[in-house]
Amino acid sequence: MEIIDMQVNGTTILQLHGRLDAYEAPAVEKLLQKANVNRTPRIIVDLAGVNFIDSTGLAMLIVGLKHCEQKQGKMVLCSIRQPLHVIFELTRLDKVFVLCNSQEDAIEKISQPA
Repeated sequence: MEIIDMQVNGTTILQLHGRLDAYEAPAVEKLLQKANVNRTPRIIVDLAGVNFIDSTGLAMLIVGLKHCEQKQGKMVLCSIRQPLHVIFELTRLDKVFVLCNSQEDAIEKISQPA
């Protein structure tokens, strides 16, 4: 998996490419933990390049969201391909996460006051 970690106006953006599975999830989890060190973290996880996600990948995203919310931060997922979007719908995680169509939409959404 390729991970691009960047900062834009105080927001951490993680662009993921490849499989988000049990083998790759720990690397993403470390970056989420690093981003959650901030006082009120703002995190965007761009899934445009992800072609597969398993239960470990989903669990890691949930843990990241939980830690972010405990610090009164925001975490947004964006650019989810249709096959992965179906998984989020079937697991009802589309009701848990804020999902945006594009990175631009996610930046706008995460910048809005709570």
